[in-house]
Amino acid sequence: MSTKRVLVVDDEYAIQAVIQGCLEEIAGWEVLLASSGQEALQLAEAQNPDGILMDISMPQMSGIEAFKQLQANLATQNIPVVFVTAKVQSEDRERFSQLGVSGVLIKPFNPMSLVHQVANLFGWEVEPKLGCRVFE
Repeated sequence: MSTKRVLVVDDEYAIQAVIQGCLEEIAGWEVLLASSGQEALQLAEAQNPDGILMDISMPQMSGIEAFKQLQANLATQNIPVVFVTAKVQSEDRERFSQLGVSGVLIKPFNPMSLVHQVANLFGWEVEPKLGCRVFE
């Protein structure tokens, strides 16, 4: 199985660091980081990640707007996107589903089960790195 490359888009450094640490250390995936929607658009086109974890609430360009721009670009429209958000209202979930995202990861999330949640949302298999223990 090839190593997955995930673009993590969040304007909060602490969230980036937790997600990056979990995905790299437990799953052995490559993680790219972006702090804004505009940066995400550039990285997605240049690096062609296997999946994108995108915060919804960001300054200048929301995750929803960035997602719409990814969908409008032939080079990035097939990259699956999972929204990362604290919004859990049923109407929000329905709106996200109608947009065509691969799923929603709810904040706060459990770092110990993050890799499995992300893999399930993207439909990927998880093979933890040797020497790493996965707790659920």
